[in-house]
Amino acid sequence: MTAAAAPMSWFPWDDVLETGLGLLRLKPAELWAMTPREFAWCARLNRAAPHAPARNDLGALMARFPDP
Repeated sequence: MTAAAAPMSWFPWDDVLETGLGLLRLKPAELWAMTPREFAWCARLNRAAPHAPARNDLGALMARFPDP
């Protein structure tokens, strides 16, 4: 007789744990106290990556704030 295989989970638990505990370095209690929306915000999920400044914008910033 063999043990029944555990049902596949649709939720990416491994990814959540790796991101929360590894990347974000949250304590387990902090991770489990978060709402899914808070976790997504902290992990930058569902948000577009910021764009690099355009060359002209970077030049203007460098002129305005020169290195000492």
